[in-house]
Amino acid sequence: MSQCEMILRHMQDHGGITAAEAMAEYGVMRLAARIADLRKLGQDILAETISAENRYGNVVRFARYSIPTRPEQMELPMGES
Repeated sequence: MSQCEMILRHMQDHGGITAAEAMAEYGVMRLAARIADLRKLGQDILAETISAENRYGNVVRFARYSIPTRPEQMELPMGES
């Protein structure tokens, strides 16, 4: 399975992926490059900027990539149609 396939499957199964997750889970060191490859293949991918505090107390920002939810995939709450 290629890196692009692993990343796409991860986003489908887990809702999104960050560079740290890609490195830890799959050894992918250049997640942004693989996301660019997927986009070139026509895959719609969203990028969300996340802010968090690192272990030194500094605020850091990083991207979390995900696949947009399509209306037909969304589940309606009970009692609505």
